[in-house]
Amino acid sequence: MITVNLYYKGQNGSARAFADEMEKSGIADAIRAEKGNLRYQYFRPLDDPETVLLIDSWTDQTAIDAHHASPMMKQLAELREKYDLHMTVERFVSDELGDDEMFIRK
Repeated sequence: MITVNLYYKGQNGSARAFADEMEKSGIADAIRAEKGNLRYQYFRPLDDPETVLLIDSWTDQTAIDAHHASPMMKQLAELREKYDLHMTVERFVSDELGDDEMFIRK
């Protein structure tokens, strides 16, 4: 699994307005329905009202590449421009928990 954390930063509530429009327009649901998508969920940091975090997980790089080639990417780019958002990205590739399993409370 590959997880990408995208931090959308704006001004005057624009990042939150972007996330709201992604949800209300159905774009987020369409992305969730794409083959290989495991998670597409927005979060709002408690200590930064001008940032929205998107956690976006995919089965593999092939699924991400297909998503990047989809028509939704044009819609996403237009909305990012509309709300004048800037982004930072973190990318993680999952592996087995190994010895860390004993520290996870389920």
